[in-house]
Amino acid sequence: MERLKILVVDDESRMRKLVRDFLVKKEFDVVEAEDGAQAIDIFFEQKDIALVILDVMMPKMDGWQVCREIRAYSNVPIIMLTAKGDERDELLGFDLGVDEYISKPFSPKILVARVEAILRRTSNFSADDILRAGSIEINKAAHEVTIDGKSVELSFKEFELLTYFVENQGIALSREKILNSVWNYDYFGDARTIDTHVKKLRSKLGDKGDYIRTIWGMGYKFEVE
Repeated sequence: MERLKILVVDDESRMRKLVRDFLVKKEFDVVEAEDGAQAIDIFFEQKDIALVILDVMMPKMDGWQVCREIRAYSNVPIIMLTAKGDERDELLGFDLGVDEYISKPFSPKILVARVEAILRRTSNFSADDILRAGSIEINKAAHEVTIDGKSVELSFKEFELLTYFVENQGIALSREKILNSVWNYDYFGDARTIDTHVKKLRSKLGDKGDYIRTIWGMGYKFEVE
């Protein structure tokens, strides 16, 4: 099997080495960048990066700006690392299209487990796995969504959230159930993580965003009118 390439971006060489060593043990190829500007250059030069691990606080260009630059052209999964425990930073990260958010200090084993979980979910879809809900069509193999035949650009986590909704049409889903199913690990954030993603997803779906109905005090239900 082809080794997947991961870009690790952090201005601390010790942190890059720590993350790299754990990833290499799991048979990943790793490329490194020591600041945001270098990360952008590498990302667009190499073209075949499967996932980005990105520190927030860096010289020249911080992690938020790097994320914006990448998201303007690519939906590659992004894991953000930060020394801050500020909830607002976490919500900003999700709003920019970050897929996972890990606060320092963290366990490298947990980081690698999350990397593996994301990459499994992006690569293990069967080729003929097509979901439909009204005029929404989800091609899980190609990681593509169309509405009325027109392509809709979603981040990795937005795609997973929509897929989960469509696979559970007509079922009332609590925020906790959505977190456990879509994020796929014990998440210690709060319900606003879900609400932030749903808000962005609704916006991108246009009038079809109304299919995602809020159940006050509980969560959401996806229903095609």
